[in-house]
This record gives sequence, structure tokens and C-alpha cells, in this order.
Amino acid sequence: WLYYATGNSSYSALATNPGIPNHAKAFRMNTNTSFMSWDNKLPGAMLLMTRLRMFLNPGYPYERTLIQYHNVTGLNMCSYLQEFSVYNWTQGGLIALNNGGPKPLQYVVNAAFLANLYADYMNATGVPGWYCGSYFFSSSTLRNFATSQIDYILGKNPLQMSYVVGFGDKYPRHVHHRGASIPNDRVKYSCTGGRRWRDSPKPNPNILVGAMVGGPNKLDKFKDDRKLDRYTEPTLAGNAGLVAALVSLTKTAGSGVNRNLIFSGVPPLYTPSPPPPAPWRP
Repeated sequence: WLYYATGNSSYSALATNPGIPNHAKAFRMNTNTSFMSWDNKLPGAMLLMTRLRMFLNPGYPYERTLIQYHNVTGLNMCSYLQEFSVYNWTQGGLIALNNGGPKPLQYVVNAAFLANLYADYMNATGVPGWYCGSYFFSSSTLRNFATSQIDYILGKNPLQMSYVVGFGDKYPRHVHHRGASIPNDRVKYSCTGGRRWRDSPKPNPNILVGAMVGGPNKLDKFKDDRKLDRYTEPTLAGNAGLVAALVSLTKTAGSGVNRNLIFSGVPPLYTPSPPPPAPWRP
């Protein structure tokens, strides 16, 4: 981002220094690093560097590392496809990126966002799709994946429940959140004093509109219980990914990707052509 903002080539040189991704183990493919989360930004960073290769193709000396970023990005996208069984999926159609662990939705929305963004990049550069081994997939495959996951979160699931508070008729009413569960009664509560509201069976007095909760378990089951934060706790990391994924799925998403705008601060990568010679005069 600093390179895109400043045009200072020292930043791009640092990001493409082979020692940096090797130290971060960016190219060691495993199921714990193929999706973006609160403590793993590698997939997002590599997609950003892939954009540099796809849109500007700077060549030597950056290509050696950029092509690896591009290849790993493609493999990450392949891992999101159900036919390859890299990750487990619930019967209802939710990808289990954290292997059935708690609060799965924060990882799912980030994967949906990156998948749509990669599809946008392919469309903007006239690339019809990408390969997963010998199998070719169109960019629309990634859009379908992203759409299916967001649809699940918004209510197209076995429980027909929206996991975004305030969206639809059926959504969590016992969100694990102090601001939502403690009433505005002008009484100052201590840290432990608020537990009476956490443990209350009553619905939240304050509706935390737009908050995405942790989500269901690996069996598509959900417990709307304020004390069970694995199901009902919203997070900043999760909502950031949700907003990004929703924006990427709007009707105008992708069509508005500007090939050059993000690089407006980047100087030309190649030496400009010399001016034409002066007109010949006898």
C-alpha cells in the first residue's frame, strides 16, 4: 500500500525481496494460512501483489517473487472450491475454514471478499479464469462461491436464520456484547456488575444493527445464548470482512475496477520513448 500511495520503489523492492515471504512462510501452503483472518494477512497481501503483476507486469527484478505470489493466490482460490475437498463443508453449504472451530463466519466473509476481488482483477485484465492443476475455472466460479457464502450468512441456511443482527425477521436476539445487553438506565456498572445482564435470559435491550455474530457450528446448529460467545459474539474483524464482501457483491462491483487509478502515485516502470527528431531542413 505504501508503494501504491507514494510511488517509492523501495517499498516494492522490499515486498518482492525473496527473504520477506520466505521468513513469513508465505509460500508454504497449508489450510491454516490460505484464508485471511485477524492474525493472518498473507492471502490479502499476496493478492495485492498479484494485482501489481496482473495490471502493470513490472518484470525483472520483481517477477521472481511476484509470480510466486500470483501462483499461491490462485491455489488459495482453488482451496475455496468444494470439489477439491481442501476444507470441510457443512451440510447446509458453509465452508469450514477453521475446521469446525468457533466463530467461523469471520473467516468465511474474508474468503468471499478475496475471491470476488480476484475475479474483479481477472475481469478487468481480460483474463477469463484460472487453473487449479489441469482444471480450468472461470472467474464466475469465484463469484458463485462468494455469493453462496454470503447468502448462507443472510438466511439461506437450514435454520433460515440471518446471522447479521437486524437483517430479516429471524436473527440472534441474545448477542454477546456489553453495549447491546446492558440497558441504558443511567446506572454505572462495574466489570463484574454487568454479568447480571450477560446471564439474563431476556433479549438484548439494544439491537446491535448490522453486527455479524460468530455463527453456527459444523452441524449448522446455532444457540442464541449470550453466555456462549462462540455463537453470539460479533467481532471487528468479522464485520470488516462482511462489509468488504457485501460491497464486492453489489451490481456495480467489478465493473468499476480502474486498471490505473490505484497506481496513480506510481511512476512509469519503463524509460519513456525519446522524442522524435527535429524536422529535416535542407
